[in-house]
Amino acid sequence: MRRITLMQYLIELERQKDWINADLRLLIEVVSRACKAISIAIGKGELAGMLGGAGSQNIQGEAQKKLDVISNEILLEANEWGGHLAAMASEEMDHPHQIPHRFPRGEYLLLFDPLDGSSNIDVNISVGTIFSVLRCPEGVTEPDDNAFLQPGTAQVCAGYAVYGPSTLLVLTLGHGVACFTLDRETGSFVLTQGEMRIPEDTGEFAINASNMRFWEPPVKRYIDELLAGKSGPRGRDFNMRWVASMVADVHRILTRGGIFMYPRDTKDPSKAGKLRLMYEANPMAFIVEQAGGAATNGRERILGIRPTGLHQRVAVILGSKNEVGRVTGYHAA
Repeated sequence: MRRITLMQYLIELERQKDWINADLRLLIEVVSRACKAISIAIGKGELAGMLGGAGSQNIQGEAQKKLDVISNEILLEANEWGGHLAAMASEEMDHPHQIPHRFPRGEYLLLFDPLDGSSNIDVNISVGTIFSVLRCPEGVTEPDDNAFLQPGTAQVCAGYAVYGPSTLLVLTLGHGVACFTLDRETGSFVLTQGEMRIPEDTGEFAINASNMRFWEPPVKRYIDELLAGKSGPRGRDFNMRWVASMVADVHRILTRGGIFMYPRDTKDPSKAGKLRLMYEANPMAFIVEQAGGAATNGRERILGIRPTGLHQRVAVILGSKNEVGRVTGYHAA
């Protein structure tokens, strides 16, 4: 059986499909190499003193882990010199990172969550990296926050890496979703699943049930129906899965279906949700839709939201199309 590496896959898309140009191909390859470096750092764990807190906070006021900072630095250093980027934005930085003047600049903007689910790192649970690629607006030479404030429909590429028993890279260019597995012996990402599809129906849901007392009525109604099982209005049993690492929860949904929910609640009324729109919700919504699923904030399609801030938060409901449609319909009722 022919093994197709990520590089071969991208070159074939460039030559045969014209879905990608050389700069975007190189950008994806550089991001994939950075993900390999992050995977190695995570794999060493306490052997290299990688675990524990960094003693600092990010712009959201969240305590940073050492690996949050290390992963962010790996992605910045890998991408700033290649000539394919105009700027980068990260969960761990207040404002965009400008490309140093000594390096050429490209036409793309890169956003990323360098280590999603890092609160789980010390207990050896799967974590990941999420990224999104946009085009830099014409005429912008020093991209600020506003240059990044484009709706999710403007994404030209999105993906995530999962650092678990194996390291996976899931990618979409707007023409379906493909999954690559890192061959640790050769150092190459190899295509292991093409045309990933999310079943329209599911028997699994993922939500942080500890926030139940803060949920809005439509979410409470939906979860109550699932918990009622065979004796309830749905007439069948559902299972709950919750990893508290978005990449792990979403990858499970891409693999076997399900619905992931981090809804708006009354725990902190000033926030529209927990997850960040630009570098968490948008790329994941793009991937999920390309795999046949759906993604909303309970009221509207996530990819259609007009962003107002680089670190804007949003409610997230994504996964199997019919279940997302049902809970979204409850919000409209």
